[in-house]
This record gives sequence, C-alpha cells and structure tokens, in this order.
Amino acid sequence: MAMEGNLLDLPWSFDLLLVLLLPLLVAVVYVSPALRRGRRISGGAEGPRPLPPGPWRLPVIGSLHHLALSPTPRLVHRTLAGLARRCGAPFKSLRLGELPVVVASTADAAREMLKTHDAVFSTRAMSVTLRESIGDRGGITFFPYGKLWRHLRGICTAELLGAKRVRSLRPMREEQVARLVDGIAAAAGGEPVNVSRQIAETVTDLALRAVMGDCFVWREEFLETVDSVTKKLTGFAVADLFPSSRLLRAVGSTVRDMKVLNARVFELVDRAIEKHREKKKAAAHDGGDDDTIGDTDRECLLSTLLRIHEEEDDGTLTMATVKAVVVDMFGAGSDTTSKALEWAISELVKNPEVMQNAQAEIRHALQGKSRVTEDDLINLKYPKNIIKETLRLHPVVPIVVPRECQESCEILGYNVPKGAIMIANI
Repeated sequence: MAMEGNLLDLPWSFDLLLVLLLPLLVAVVYVSPALRRGRRISGGAEGPRPLPPGPWRLPVIGSLHHLALSPTPRLVHRTLAGLARRCGAPFKSLRLGELPVVVASTADAAREMLKTHDAVFSTRAMSVTLRESIGDRGGITFFPYGKLWRHLRGICTAELLGAKRVRSLRPMREEQVARLVDGIAAAAGGEPVNVSRQIAETVTDLALRAVMGDCFVWREEFLETVDSVTKKLTGFAVADLFPSSRLLRAVGSTVRDMKVLNARVFELVDRAIEKHREKKKAAAHDGGDDDTIGDTDRECLLSTLLRIHEEEDDGTLTMATVKAVVVDMFGAGSDTTSKALEWAISELVKNPEVMQNAQAEIRHALQGKSRVTEDDLINLKYPKNIIKETLRLHPVVPIVVPRECQESCEILGYNVPKGAIMIANI
C-alpha cells in the first residue's frame, strides 16, 4: 500500500531506551575501540572500497541511539541532516538494528541514487510487518522492479494519470472546491473555522471520488480503516528492525493487527467492484445507455482498471493487482496534497504582504466572478510560485520512500552493498 510506513519514523520513549541501552553498557566498554574502526568491503583487483562513513554504533541496536537521543526525534529528516554534517560526506551509513541503511544527503548523491543507478534502486524496501500483512497483494508501490511493474506503471501513466483522464474529472474537482469555498464562507459570521480539517476532508473526498466513483457509499468506514493502517505502519515495531527474529514477530501484535486491517480495506474495495459491476449490468439491461452509470463512476480509476482487466487476454492485470493499485492511488493522492495546502496557508498567514499580493492577483483575474474554474487558474503566476516555494520549504515527504539495493554498486567512490536500504533525505 502507498501508505507505507517509514522505518525511521519511530516514536521513542525513555522506557524503551532503558530496555535497549542498559544491558549493553558493559559490552560497550570492551568493544568501544572497535566501534570507531572503519569497515571496508573488498572491491576486487582495485582494492577495498569503503562503506560510506557513519556515526559510531552500539552492539545489537547499531545507530538507533543517535535517532532516539536526537533533540528532534520525531523530525527524522533533521536528525539525519545533522548526522550528515558531522560525517562530512554525501552518503552516510547507519545500522538500525539488523538493517543496513545508506542515506543520500546531497543533491548529487540523490541524483546518483534516483537517476544514474535507478534500476538498482527501483524496488521499494518492505518491512517485515508490511511484507507479512499484505502478502501477494502489493500494488505498484511495492511490486519488485520488472516486467509486471513496468506494465503497471505504463497503465497508470497512460490510463490513470494522463491529461485526458485529468480533464475528464475536472467537473468533479470544481464541484468539490465550490463546496469548500461555500463552507468557509458560511462561517464568515465570526465563528472559528478549522481550515485544515475542511481542506483535508475536501482532498480526501476528491481522491475517493476519483478512485472509487460516486457509487462508493462506505466512505467513513473506509477512511477509518485506512487511518488505522497508517497509524500502525508509522508506529514502532521492533520486529521491523530485527527481521530475522521469529520470536519478535510472534510476540508482537502489529503483524496480526495489520492483516486484519488490510483484509478489511480490501473487503471494502470488493464491495466497490461489485457495485460497479451491478451498475454496468443495469446499463446493459437498459440498452447500453451509460447515462445510468454517471460521469464520475464511468471515469473513475476503478472503472478504468476493471475495463483493462476484462480486455487483457494474458491475465497480467489480476483482480488482486487491481485492488492493490486502487488502494495505492488513494493513499498517494490524499494526505500529501492536504499537507502541502496546510503549509501554504500557514506561510500566507505568517506573511501578510504575500497574502495581499496573492489576493490582489486572484481578484483581478476573476473580476467579480463568484465561482473559480480551472480556466481561471492558467494566468495566476503568483499563487503558482507560492505553491512551488511552499514545496521547497516544506517537502511533504522529506525522506524519499526507502529503496532496497538489488546489487552491490559503487556511488561517488563508496560501496553500497546488496540488500542495503537506500534513503534520499531531500
């Protein structure tokens, strides 16, 4: 699922630190000289190639204490940036429990990872919790790089995210935005307005209607379940840091809870699929008139995927894959958009002069119109620059989704071993 949790985004507590650190104090005394000794991996005839430098480690827990004892433990991207400044290298290596992690901390390093060596790092890293809970129901987010992944990406690019598809959903977007404006205007009498909540609800409804269509009537149940999945994935699971330990997986409840929640999500998607099929049969019974289906249902992503599934003869796009892609698309299109808008509004509130300039340009462009359409946005340069600057100052995802190195490679003079988790801290 696209709502994948970041292995570095862990809520820490003092009790957890005591459990991890106290039993290791004696061992640290004896092994501390070795902790600072640089490690090297043989690189063949040209001699050993060094691993990226990194902070000193403790036995068992590796580099976890650097994250846990950071002044900003919940702002992991800032902690990683601080460690990068201390290491003075474009890459740094960490060990989180059993997991070898290499962090790209400069633009050149991120470019090498995401562009030059993109095939090596195309596969997303999956935690134990995620791997065991979703089984073979991974969508485009977690399919390993290969023929099937490229096929899914082609479908998403051509059929789901293309200009034609975006234009077809324009009336739905304008309708939702008009509702948002009316809701805020209705509270102009002096009552406080929770703008963040209204934006989040609008963006969520936009994503849900674009993905599932108007026939999906289980909105609250679906959103509640997805929210529970997200909280589980962004929580702390010791088994994710020590994937070889079956005992930790058996003792913890995260995997069991995730299996139940994921099953619930896919059950609701099954209902949506059945609803679409019923509407299609009803339209065929009425003489093939698609007017009984509705524009949003006919143009939604689920309808498109079902059509492609029925048209393909080789069975590449299975029904399980259809469901997984639907969930991926919803997760990718909801939370990130609302967070970016919240940051933009926060910056406007803190900078009244910028707010006035934006208002002046919008009012001049609309010339008294009571409704904003997407045609009105074409010539609005100042608001577009505000959004760009907001994304520069506040990246919605400052840490790129972790990738797994598929084969050992050398980047900027450093060795990245096979199986290492690669992260770009932008």
